[in-house]
Amino acid sequence: MEKINDNLTSWDDHLDNKYGEPGTETRDKYEQEFEIFKIGVLIQEARKKQHLTQEQLAEKAGTTKSYISRIENDASDIRLSTLTRIIREGLGGHLNLSIEI
Repeated sequence: MEKINDNLTSWDDHLDNKYGEPGTETRDKYEQEFEIFKIGVLIQEARKKQHLTQEQLAEKAGTTKSYISRIENDASDIRLSTLTRIIREGLGGHLNLSIEI
């Protein structure tokens, strides 16, 4: 573990200690859940930037307020087609994806 000083540990070392090295099952699960969490945060930030309530966004996207809430609070897996509809129809945006191998 690389110590920056006696009281600090790097973020990568913290993740290694808590979730295991990259490529391990535990670390992969953490990273997948973190990506899902980030999607929820991005949706929430975009919604608030447009001064929309969850209910207004849900209505524009053809879904429910509770579904938007579950996405924003990391309690729901989201279908790609629904995510695309929320971003395109609800927020007037465009979804960009990438794959890392």
